[in-house]
Amino acid sequence: MAKQDYYELLGLTKGASAEEIKKAYRKMAMQYHPDRNPGDTEAEAKFKDCSEAYEVLKDEQKRSAYDRFGHAAFEGGAGGGGRPGGFDFNFGGGGFADIFDEMFGDFMGGRRAGGQTGRGADLRYNLEISLEEAFSGSQATVRVPTSVVCEGCSGTGAESGTQPISCPTCGGMGKVRAQQGFFTIERTCPSCHGAGRVIKDPCKICGGAGRTRKEKNLQVNIPAGVEDGTRIRLAGEGEAGLRGAPPGDLYIFLAIAPHRFFQRDGANIHCRVPIPMTTATLGGQVEVPSIDGSRAKITVPAGTQSGHQFRMKGKGMSVLRTTQRGDMYIQAVVETPVNLNKKQQELLREFEKAGKEGTSPESEGFFAKVKELWEDLKD
Repeated sequence: MAKQDYYELLGLTKGASAEEIKKAYRKMAMQYHPDRNPGDTEAEAKFKDCSEAYEVLKDEQKRSAYDRFGHAAFEGGAGGGGRPGGFDFNFGGGGFADIFDEMFGDFMGGRRAGGQTGRGADLRYNLEISLEEAFSGSQATVRVPTSVVCEGCSGTGAESGTQPISCPTCGGMGKVRAQQGFFTIERTCPSCHGAGRVIKDPCKICGGAGRTRKEKNLQVNIPAGVEDGTRIRLAGEGEAGLRGAPPGDLYIFLAIAPHRFFQRDGANIHCRVPIPMTTATLGGQVEVPSIDGSRAKITVPAGTQSGHQFRMKGKGMSVLRTTQRGDMYIQAVVETPVNLNKKQQELLREFEKAGKEGTSPESEGFFAKVKELWEDLKD
């Protein structure tokens, strides 16, 4: 099945700016994130495709290759995104050099020297936080299974007391040359695979890889005002590279758990508050919760109807990297009394008998119009 065009996938045109690409991806990621669509394989696949498209289009070199050659530029896996469901989430390959080598490697004589740097893979960790933590900011401890530098060889891959030696095949250059007619062809050294060094006595702990599997406990600082889908990058906390190569990065993806009272809308918060019929009719005060843990009082004017909103300025969410806060909107829901005793029922009937026009203007106006409609139909 042919892959969908990356621009079409994100709802963009070919000339889209970097900011437009970022905005479009964020919208799609929030819509199809696996945490928001548990068990939905189609949404998970869509999220993976969008992530793959974004990882290519956000990188100028990868985007340039894609604009020229389309999906063929990444056949073989150089430009793909990672798996959204696990820790081994690789956000990219080795850059444009790897793409070029994969496209023209056979023609030019294989990968260029140094193409296989052994850099550690980037990792992904999904972290769910509460709305209160998103409001105030917090610090979380995450436990990540990853590859770390081998303690036995300090990442060299060689047994303790020994060192890797210069590759005798390429003389430490990581590449070999061959004359073919008028051309000199450079190839990656087949002995050291471009590293320029070989290990005679591999480390018994890591087998010469220079890294071992281990779980790391990391502290993550969550700033106040983060939104659902926010990505936090921990540089150098991904997998350790092969034989001393640079490590990858760890990306923390935040998901905000639903709240029992509040619904978030950007920096604003909405809360539905049931109000007794008597309070809505006669007026009074109602105490409501606030996201910062404090209590707030709202004055309910006499005759308040269901759906009426009260705005509490500055009582909403924190705004990221500022001291500002959004607003909180209280939606009144007038509650009809239930389980009335006989006395209460009698009082309501007396109220109904003693009632006069104008106490229920909305219903009176509605039924007046209905009456007019019926009379028009008779004519």
